[in-house]
Amino acid sequence: MADLNALSLPELFAALCGDLGPLVRAMHREDLGPEGVDLTGLAAVGESARLEAVIAAREGGVVCGLATVPAVLAVFAPGVRFEAAAHDGERVEGGTALARLEGPARELLAAERSLLNLIGRLSGVATRTAAFVRTMGGGTRARLYDTRKTTPGLRSLEKYAVRCGGGWCHRIGLHDAVLIKDNHLAGLTPRLVGERVREAAARVRAMRQAGREVRFFEVEVDSVEQLDAVLGVDGVDLVLLDNMPPAMLREAVRRRDAAGSPIELEASGGVTLESIREIALTGVERISAGSITHHAVWLDVGMDEA
Repeated sequence: MADLNALSLPELFAALCGDLGPLVRAMHREDLGPEGVDLTGLAAVGESARLEAVIAAREGGVVCGLATVPAVLAVFAPGVRFEAAAHDGERVEGGTALARLEGPARELLAAERSLLNLIGRLSGVATRTAAFVRTMGGGTRARLYDTRKTTPGLRSLEKYAVRCGGGWCHRIGLHDAVLIKDNHLAGLTPRLVGERVREAAARVRAMRQAGREVRFFEVEVDSVEQLDAVLGVDGVDLVLLDNMPPAMLREAVRRRDAAGSPIELEASGGVTLESIREIALTGVERISAGSITHHAVWLDVGMDEA
């Protein structure tokens, strides 16, 4: 897999979200049932009627989800023509037109809610991510990363939305990277943590030698003593510092630097808009925050007749 964080947004969308067919078909069945029928459209709209409509942001934020529109229309409304008026990753003011659509009225009205659901949800994630990045500020080496705390079925799209908001993609799932968490090391002393991680590192090397792609090997620790044990293990790329206060994060950075280790440090756990700047100033390279996805509020978008 390519380095997701080195890809442009269009390239990232193609890599992560290239096949939206199963998701869109599930959305179609959810809204139109097994027969694919919009009863309201049949009752209220003539068969030959056509409609021109605009999707607009009703509040300011960062746009995301316009890239999904062609896939949605292909299933819901193949006769509708779509023209983007903004682009994913763009910050807009309330009232800004995001897209224009024209075609059979019944098709377009059947697709309306699913289009708005995706654009509203993904724009909300992008907007919240942008707020965290803006608050984190510059002048540090820290970058903001997402987590696996995503809406079931929407992970790839929400990770794309994080990139649209200026954040960075962590691992996609359990299949593309190794992250040993506290439950993998439960009950072990720091010395035994080091031994367990050393054994895991050997298995990761064997995976890679056998041709399996492993994007990175990361270990979660909750004390500086565990960190010391992991710093001496060859093959570890990242260490996740779990729920450590800023003073402990600074000590972890000091110990890593004193050891001359190339390992990057990631702060995680309870990261908020109020705390992210102080965390960034500790010297860690990475900050991961689940709330940029699971606490995101939808951006208010609507579709109106042009």
